[in-house]
Amino acid sequence: MQLAQIQNIPEVFNVLKVLVTGVLSFGLALAITPFWTNILYKHKIGIKIKKNSVDGKELTFVNKLHAHKNGTPTMGGLIIWFSVLILVLFSYYFFPILARWTDTNFLARLDFLSRSQVWLPLFVLVAAGILGLFDDIMSVRGWGSNKGGGMRFAMRFWWLFAIAGAGAWWFYSKLGWDVLHIPAVGDFSIGFWYIPLFIFVILFSAISSNETDGLDGLNGGIVFMAFSSFAVISFVQNKVDLASFCAAVSGATLAFLWFNISPARFFMGDTGAIALGTTLGVVAMLTNSVIVLFVICFIYILESGSVAVQLFSKKYLHRKVFLAAPIHHHFEAKGWPEQKVVMRAWILTIITSIIGVIIGILGMG
Repeated sequence: MQLAQIQNIPEVFNVLKVLVTGVLSFGLALAITPFWTNILYKHKIGIKIKKNSVDGKELTFVNKLHAHKNGTPTMGGLIIWFSVLILVLFSYYFFPILARWTDTNFLARLDFLSRSQVWLPLFVLVAAGILGLFDDIMSVRGWGSNKGGGMRFAMRFWWLFAIAGAGAWWFYSKLGWDVLHIPAVGDFSIGFWYIPLFIFVILFSAISSNETDGLDGLNGGIVFMAFSSFAVISFVQNKVDLASFCAAVSGATLAFLWFNISPARFFMGDTGAIALGTTLGVVAMLTNSVIVLFVICFIYILESGSVAVQLFSKKYLHRKVFLAAPIHHHFEAKGWPEQKVVMRAWILTIITSIIGVIIGILGMG
């Protein structure tokens, strides 16, 4: 059987489409990285190590442990969402032209900008990325009402709430979605409750991603595994364009991770962490995989849960439960090297991702 014939088999082409999209995204992000990092270093767009926690109290462990990272460039997450945006637009506008020039039908069919599957997560990725970029700039320049610069948590929370609310309204009112799928059990129509569920999922994934982005390579590795898992789930659900989108995010994140592993050349920043977390929540809703999201991103439950427990205990019990929060800083304070914390978090996420994919596929019925 000739190569052209093999490529025209629908299942084979769909697999190739997802894989090629991921590889192209990886290559594009690698190509963009030198240009963006030169800008970051030239203009000294670096982080300032926080001296106070979200409750305003002085940080005791984190500030000392990460003092050497002060000034490291941030906003590296722009590489991820910008690469995905460029690739999506190229696949829609440029690939068909290139296909005619080269007489290659395969390139023309790589377009994955579909209205039903990709428009909303792409919009959320770019919108949250731009808003996060403003927050990063404010933090670096010392602007804003927050100590040291940047948006207060309340302000960041409300613009995330607005994005989540708009997405919830679109799903419920425009698309008519109101079903919660519980794997291996079935679908349950929850009516108007779908809106608060949607908002909760988006806020959870966005804020948890931001909380987890505290060590070199930590959140980048988790995001890569999560989007790769949802690429598989989307593909099995025959949402090939969404699977390609997830592969594009995974590919770009992997390129970012190449430079973000310890010692990090740059950090993700809010423009990456919040954008990726928000988009991950949207993808989970598009695939009706809310339960699976919490399995795959179990590490996010530990991270955000540790912050919630710590704040509650300090406010009402006047003592700490953890030496530092989120929990990755607790392990650092106990003497674990940063790389050990990151590697073990990755191992845990590999396991939960495999379990989540299995649940997501076997529980589809």
